Amino acid sequence: MGSAVERTDEHVREYLMYRGFTSTMKHLDTEIKADKEKGFRVDKIIDQLQQFVLNFDLFGLKEYWLYLDRRLFCRLEDVYRSTVNKLRTSLYRYYVINTIQKGNLEKTQEFFQKQALELQSQVEWRDWFILPFIPTPEQNPAFSPYFSRQWSDTFLVSLHNFLSVLFQCMPQPVLLSFDAEVQKMTSLTEENEQLRQLLFVLQTESRDQREGDVMVHHKLPVYVQNMDRLGDTELDLVSSQRPVSTTTTSSRNFFSTFLPQGRRTPGKVPQFTTGSSPSQLAVGRKDPPTNLPAKCKEAVQAKEVKPVSSQASTSEPASSQSQQLTNQSTNQPTNQPSHPRHKRIQEHEKERKELFSKPPSQTPEKKGDAGEVEPLGEASSDSLDSCSNSRSCGGAAEGGGLSVEQPFIKLSQEEYGEHHSSIMHCRVDCSGRRVASLDVDGVIKVWSFNPIMQTKATIMSKSPLLSLEWATKPDRLLLLGSGVGTVRLYDTDAKKNLYEMNIDETHPRILSLACSPSGSSFVCSAAALSRSGSVDSAPRLPIPVSGQLLLWDTKTVKQQLQFSLEPEPVAINCTAFNHNGNLLVTGAADGVIRLFDMQRYESAMSWRAHDGEVYSVEFSYDENTVFSIGEDGKFIQWNIHRCGVKQSDQVLPQDATGPFILSGYSGYKQVQVPRGRLFAFDSEGQHVLTCSSTGGLIYRLTNGEPALESVLSLGGHKAPVVTVDWCSAVDCGTCLTASMDGKIKLSTLLAQKS
Repeated sequence: MGSAVERTDEHVREYLMYRGFTSTMKHLDTEIKADKEKGFRVDKIIDQLQQFVLNFDLFGLKEYWLYLDRRLFCRLEDVYRSTVNKLRTSLYRYYVINTIQKGNLEKTQEFFQKQALELQSQVEWRDWFILPFIPTPEQNPAFSPYFSRQWSDTFLVSLHNFLSVLFQCMPQPVLLSFDAEVQKMTSLTEENEQLRQLLFVLQTESRDQREGDVMVHHKLPVYVQNMDRLGDTELDLVSSQRPVSTTTTSSRNFFSTFLPQGRRTPGKVPQFTTGSSPSQLAVGRKDPPTNLPAKCKEAVQAKEVKPVSSQASTSEPASSQSQQLTNQSTNQPTNQPSHPRHKRIQEHEKERKELFSKPPSQTPEKKGDAGEVEPLGEASSDSLDSCSNSRSCGGAAEGGGLSVEQPFIKLSQEEYGEHHSSIMHCRVDCSGRRVASLDVDGVIKVWSFNPIMQTKATIMSKSPLLSLEWATKPDRLLLLGSGVGTVRLYDTDAKKNLYEMNIDETHPRILSLACSPSGSSFVCSAAALSRSGSVDSAPRLPIPVSGQLLLWDTKTVKQQLQFSLEPEPVAINCTAFNHNGNLLVTGAADGVIRLFDMQRYESAMSWRAHDGEVYSVEFSYDENTVFSIGEDGKFIQWNIHRCGVKQSDQVLPQDATGPFILSGYSGYKQVQVPRGRLFAFDSEGQHVLTCSSTGGLIYRLTNGEPALESVLSLGGHKAPVVTVDWCSAVDCGTCLTASMDGKIKLSTLLAQKS
């Protein structure tokens, strides 16, 4: 509300200046300077109260509190009167404690003399009148808690939260709704942009479909259908004689354009059987990788075919075949043995028949005679890119010419490059409007990407930071876990620390943070130092170190309880809540997954999940299973209704599970142990985004099948990706992939509904 008031004041000044009401504007400025409500800025009100306390101005403190009571607190319901009285009592105690800490006993005695009539009838002040006569009150058990910094910080945070909620609930004039209207217009603009992109994609699909219907208007002969499978030299010949079209069409549609349906002389063109045969090997073509989809294999095969160099020279076959196609298109006979050119054509076709009719045992010998073949790696990468960035991969299917629709279309990919070292964490907030990213140097960037990519805040930390998590309510707050046993609560809008919690000195490494969906509490994983005493991203020890799992209340900023970790206290690497916060799943350094009942605050079940540490855990979409990635390189789905029962067990490459390695000059290698999120699901829980050496990889989740099905490679990175996140909104989803070179790629996807 404070920011809305400031903007409204500026608009009013601009209006008064435009109308020429200069005297009114001067009176407005004078009133604003003397405004005791500080433009409804809670931080300025707190600063004013602290200024009265530090200056020992008891009269000003009382007058200011009475003004707030008359102006704001009196409008509250009676149920909140006790809260206001408690805050006033704490404010007076805060003043008295400050006078004693500063050694100004005269102000202490003055307070009790002036407030005696008001306070002597209140029970909570009965024991405080002896305070000025105690030599060391900070050591007295009854008063020692009030001398701690924790109590003063807790009071200030409570007062800050109370005033913030009060201002938000107050009835506002219509003029102050200008800010809300601007946000509404911004959201509508973003929605229109998403719909425009969706309309563009649908129009493109419709146009491609209409073009495909026009092109495929007849059935091609068998010998033409087999040309793209056998790698005939006519394919390269006709492609070189015609301008290349920018529209992606299958090779069958290509030949149907150039070969009419009139009379043909199929006797001059050899006919071959379909499918994989020794003739494909005789051309000198390598087989496509077996792990590619069927359509991608066809695309790789079509790309790798080269003309056979053991035949006649290139110019002669080209001219002869051009003449043959010309004769076919004009319905002229081609069997003219009197002409020497046609004689060479017949010899050429005879050699080709002999070449393709060789048995498989002669294939290696013929491969040596074949022409130069394109490297498989280049063809494979081109085919994979076509699979990733188009709705269908490769040519049409052999049976009916139908293409399989890809689940996602990559609309765009942007880069955020404000970091200068390897990323550890990268998370989107609950609303999907802001991103918080943390690098190994302890630099945190809070930035937005819609409608434009813009840095909102930069946080520099003197102590090393190990964990990061967005709060759920309100979503502007950020939890930061350090390597010195503290957790900071940071307000990204006000750009200031609200509170710093001291967790445990014996367990200074805050490895994981998870905020409950209700917003009332958060879970903190604290671990002891390794034997080397380091808190950075060095490899962990084979023997799990000691750890604690703690529950903290975000309202009182106090520890609620410590969870029991059986069979021994161990460092918890990762934590995750379900949708309502009733269940908590954790993955530990001893390879055990523990499931906690958050209503009873006890462990419901636990089982050994991985050989080595558990790096990342998440609930599935239906929350009947849990997915985990461990040090053993496995991606496992567990049934939470049957303890330790696997539903699927997949093996991922090392660049998806870590440790991540970035090689440099002179044999230098940077090794980073996984800290952030290693996988994320889409909005429907049917696909998963994982890390890789060159970018994010999206797999389709399979039910118990031995291997995951790769559907899209996001790419774009030159260093290993170490953490990912997936934010879904309407049909457009945003994938975040962060790498060791400090680059974060933001890929916008469009989900295609089946």
